[in-house]
Amino acid sequence: SDFAAQNHPQIPNKEAFAGAKAMVIKMKLLKTVYRYFSVFLMYFGLCAFVITSCMLLFLQHIDFDEEQIATAARYTFVNVIFLSLILTAVDTLRRRFTIERPTKQIKDALQKIKAGDFSVRLEPRGVSHYYSDIMEDINCMTRELSGVETLRTDFISNVSHEMKTPLAVMQNYGALLQEPEISDRERIEYAGAIVDGCKRLADLVTNILKLNRLENQQIYPQQNEYNLSEQLCECLLAFENIWERLGIEIETEIAEDVMIRADRELLSLVWNNLFSNAFKFTDPGGKVSVSLTGGDYYAVVRVKDNGCGMSPETGAHIFEKFYQGDTSRSTAGNGLGLALVKRIIDITGGEISVSSTLGIGSEFTVRLPLRAQPVSR
Repeated sequence: SDFAAQNHPQIPNKEAFAGAKAMVIKMKLLKTVYRYFSVFLMYFGLCAFVITSCMLLFLQHIDFDEEQIATAARYTFVNVIFLSLILTAVDTLRRRFTIERPTKQIKDALQKIKAGDFSVRLEPRGVSHYYSDIMEDINCMTRELSGVETLRTDFISNVSHEMKTPLAVMQNYGALLQEPEISDRERIEYAGAIVDGCKRLADLVTNILKLNRLENQQIYPQQNEYNLSEQLCECLLAFENIWERLGIEIETEIAEDVMIRADRELLSLVWNNLFSNAFKFTDPGGKVSVSLTGGDYYAVVRVKDNGCGMSPETGAHIFEKFYQGDTSRSTAGNGLGLALVKRIIDITGGEISVSSTLGIGSEFTVRLPLRAQPVSR
């Protein structure tokens, strides 16, 4: 240690450790003495003044000789010292169990949270309500942080998985394009597969950005009054080439001139996603129904198909990010569409639900308030 101290002054030797230890002991003694005199002055200073004043008023007409007064003073001084020591010990125990222990628990918990451990839970029993409130708040915070961390981990895992698929397709077809013996027809087919992979990857990134901005309220609905009936017809006609190619029957029952006050652009994402899913999961020759009814307070939109449907277990998770109930058709989407729809409906102040039977079809129901809803920022 001496060699280290001589060559590396920043490394403390044994004497330095001993000095530091002595300093700590000295500080503890000073703290104890300070606490004793604090208790002495706090409890006995005021009490002694009040009691002495009362006794003087009571005994002012009684005569005592000097020896009696000296004896009483000595006994009184000893009693004061003894009682102050007892109260100091009691106050020390009180502080240790009611202040220092919960404070140490909170400090240790915050250190673990700082290190990334969100499983910390504090037990608020046996402490004052001030500390119990703080502990409950910390427990609530760690539960929220734990949930956010789980969602973040799952999100990153799912994003990585979803990006690997189109990238792998593009890589494979790109390698095939390098073969000199392939025909022009194969070259066009492989190039088309690469373009489809690029489009899917671009759609994935776009939906992730939109969903992230919506969840962080960086997109605020621009609530303007417009004709919902016309919007539904326009969005449905955008899929005309799909339903004609697949021979899908379209059935509409759209009430005319249903006016709504909402964000037109955001709701167009809702209808496009619902229509896209309906056509995606409907077999050729099937049927898709779209209806709109208007009331005094709500407009109700229903999108129904007679496709493959889904089980109750799938329906319970259908609005979660990256969840895809029918894995056989997963190449047609990325599992973000309905999560985006749910978030838009939530911030618009509406409701969305789904009823489905496996092998029969699904029906999505959207209820939207006709009047503008307050936007939380």
